[in-house]
This record gives sequence, structure tokens and C-alpha cells, in this order.
Amino acid sequence: MTIDSARGAPSPGASGPAGLDEAPPSPELIQLLTPEGIRVEHPDYPLELTPEEVRGLYRDLVMVRRIDLEAVALTRQGELGLWASLLGQEAAQVGSGRALAERDMVFPTYREHGVAWCRGLDPRRLLALFRGLSNCGWDPAEHNFHLYTIVIGSQTLHAAGYAMGIQRDGVLGTENAAAAIAYFGDGATSQGDVNESFVFASVFNAPIVFFCQNNQWAISEPLEKQSRIPLYKRAQGFGFPGLRVDGNDVFACLAVTRKALEAARSGQGPTLIEAYTYRMGAHTTTDDPTRYRLAAELESWKLKDPIERVKAYLVKNEMADAAFFGEVEAEAKRYATELRRDCLAMPDPKPLAMFDNVYAEPHSLITEEREQFAAYLDSFETEGSGA
Repeated sequence: MTIDSARGAPSPGASGPAGLDEAPPSPELIQLLTPEGIRVEHPDYPLELTPEEVRGLYRDLVMVRRIDLEAVALTRQGELGLWASLLGQEAAQVGSGRALAERDMVFPTYREHGVAWCRGLDPRRLLALFRGLSNCGWDPAEHNFHLYTIVIGSQTLHAAGYAMGIQRDGVLGTENAAAAIAYFGDGATSQGDVNESFVFASVFNAPIVFFCQNNQWAISEPLEKQSRIPLYKRAQGFGFPGLRVDGNDVFACLAVTRKALEAARSGQGPTLIEAYTYRMGAHTTTDDPTRYRLAAELESWKLKDPIERVKAYLVKNEMADAAFFGEVEAEAKRYATELRRDCLAMPDPKPLAMFDNVYAEPHSLITEEREQFAAYLDSFETEGSGA
């Protein structure tokens, strides 16, 4: 499979490592902003943005990346137990996140930090979760942003069920209409849960958008071991529209997701969006991507960086100057410093707290396990006292 440098899409039928060979532009990819920062039009996805809105999207991208990099650093230093980086996927998340209406409900995986930012969720909630300080992290109803889901693909069933509930509320097509959006990766498309959610959503014409961030690697397995056809084409077999968007193009991700959500809210049913992007970092901080992918592949995708193309667009169209870019960088640096300070100030959880709130009422098995673990912890104090 090859990657076209201008389009960032695979060339069907081509061979060789992704990003290493030349290929003609792919007509199946929806793109509104090229990697060089040139605005292009698409007849089905018109998008009008003011200079202020474009600068806002640029700020979102920079802030989200800086938060992500700080969290990775905190994990490497032992302050977080784990982190799933979104490096390279900022445009897919910010673009789709800014397309959401207030009433829409988001069902994320464990990597949607950029969507969380767009929904107004404090990143400190994310850090507390991965620091082991909270069992879930936040109230889903507070920002219409559901809990992070570690079990691959299970959130798609939750989202399909929620969307069917919206449908039964009888609000579709009204000013109170809402939709659900489920995020998942390319590897999750091999899970039964995802395919079952496609069946339910299609048969019941549920108001849901399935947003697949195809970052090319399901941990250490490449895309060709997940599917023999482009992922967006799977939707056709379930009876609803599927399309592929340049996942490194924040404009296209915004326009495509906005239209799909509007269709869902008006009663037109589900849509599958495949955001074709690339995971530039590790799958999580426990992963070493250098063991299974080529450095040249990563370098080719750096030329399609989602932040740099918006910056190029702003500069070419004289919508921003050096002072603006400097201010955004300074703001991101300040925010990261505050985030680190607040993370380090978070209290360590009490070990036995993990047994609290497992059940609403006392449970004999939990009580037994708690007593066993308490005795285990006490044994260290006994050894340390010299007894």
C-alpha cells in the first residue's frame, strides 16, 4: 500500500511500505486542506470559516498536542501509570469534536483527549484517571462525554443503544434533536462488538456516527491484517453510508462530521467515517513502535502534520503573524506547566480504596478480598518494624 504525499491516502492495489512509493491522488479521500496548506473545495462538503475560527482550530491543535506530550513525559517519569498518545491524530479529534452540538453524546476509547478538550473536560480529570486516583474520572452527563473505555470496541454498542434511545424519545428532526458519536480505531473493526453495533444501528436507523480513526496500526499489527478492503467500505455491507476523510485535515474532519451528525439528527440514520491518519507515537507508553514499523514510514507522515498545514494556511492567507504563533506556543507552555504542577500535587490514593463502591451494598467476596489485601499490606509494616 502506498501513500500519496499530497493526499495522504492509500492508493488501492499498490504495494510496498506505506508512504515510500509515489501514487496518484486517491479520489476516495475527502480533503479540504492539503499538507502544503492550500485550501481546496469539495462539492459535497462546503465549509466557510472566519479567520478567527481558523485561528481557534490552530490553537486547539497546539494545546491538545502540548497536553498530550506533557502526559507522556509524566508517564515516563513514573507519575502516571499509562498514557495513550494521540500524537498525529489531533486534526481528526479536534475537527470532529468541534462539529458536535451540545446535546450530542460522545462515546470515546481511551485516546480521545482532543475530543475531551473540545467538550470542555478538564485534562486534569484525564491525568487523575491514569494516575489511579479515580475509578472513572467524571460524570458523563456533565459534558456529554462518556467514560473512557479500555475494552476494545465495547463503547460502540453503548453508543448504538444510546442512539436508539434518542430515536425513541421522538426528538429527531426537531430543535431538541441529538446524535451519538462512537470513536474507535482500525483494530477495533475486527471486534465483534463493533460489527454488532453496525447491525443494530443500521436495522433501527439509529442517529449515530461511527468515527474510526484509522491510524494504520492496531498496536503492532498493520492495517492489511485487519481488512482486505478500505474500512469505510464496510458500511455498505451493513446498509448505511461510509466515507473516508483525510484524518490530518482538520477542515475536512469538521465538515464531514458536521454533515454526518446533521443527517443523524434529522432521522437519516448512521454514517461510518474513516479518518485516515497515522499514529506518530507509541500505541501506549508501554509500547515500542520501533520494533514493528519503519522509521521511513514515520518520516513520510511528518510531512502531513495536521498542525503545520493549518499554520501554513494561516501564513499564506495572512490570517496570523509571528506574534500570534508565539502567543499560542507560550500559552501551551504555561498550560503544560500548570498541568504538571497540579498532577504532582494530586494525593496518592489509599490502596484499600479500590474496594469502595464496587457494590451498592456490602458483598461477602469483596469483604474477603479487602481483608486479604489489608493483611498483605500490614505484612510490610511488620517486616519493617523488625518483628
